Amino acid sequence: MSALILIVEDEPQLAEVLEAYARQEGYRTERAADGNAALHAFRALNPDLILLDIMLPGRSGLDVLRTVRGDGATPVILVTARAEETDQIVGLELGADDYVVKPFRPREVMARVRAVLRRAGAALEDTERPVRVGPLEVDRRGFVARVHGEPLNLTPAEFRLLSQLAESPGRAFSREELLAAALPDSDALERVVDAHLASVRRKLDAAQGGGLLHTVRGVGYRLEASP
Repeated sequence: MSALILIVEDEPQLAEVLEAYARQEGYRTERAADGNAALHAFRALNPDLILLDIMLPGRSGLDVLRTVRGDGATPVILVTARAEETDQIVGLELGADDYVVKPFRPREVMARVRAVLRRAGAALEDTERPVRVGPLEVDRRGFVARVHGEPLNLTPAEFRLLSQLAESPGRAFSREELLAAALPDSDALERVVDAHLASVRRKLDAAQGGGLLHTVRGVGYRLEASP
């Protein structure tokens, strides 16, 4: 069965255009015009991906994103009229997998959709054995990371970054390398890596996995268990 895309957009004409292009690509679609309807559809339908406008009546898109991320790792692409870098960073910090800025070409949005679904599928199909770094276990096949046996609630982008670091414990990765590994088809800024890994660090600390993620000044990041 083809992937189900939930289109959350309060502009009817734009929603219709996105839906038409998505169906042309072979995806199934559902639509929601406000934040509350979006959350109801998310819980009822369990979509494979959400195209989520930030500026929604009632409940904002960022608020919807927070709730979605609290429930799982469903891929989310933000659609925003705000071109400011800070808005993009906030959305990605909250766990969005990518973003597009209005006005956009619908074909560009569909290219982002394909890329995000491809990355999510590749992660799920990965058959490598779990990688262990100290108390951390990264299971790429199960798309889950655990500290002391307890799963971390990571977003897809956060998991891919942590997985990349865990592949080579002790190696310093540049932000450019990590961005290519986590968001290879995106034009996101390298600062986005800092935002995602700040969230990963908080989650590791909360799970008693502090001291694993190290910032390498002038380079990037490395993952290494304390001696």
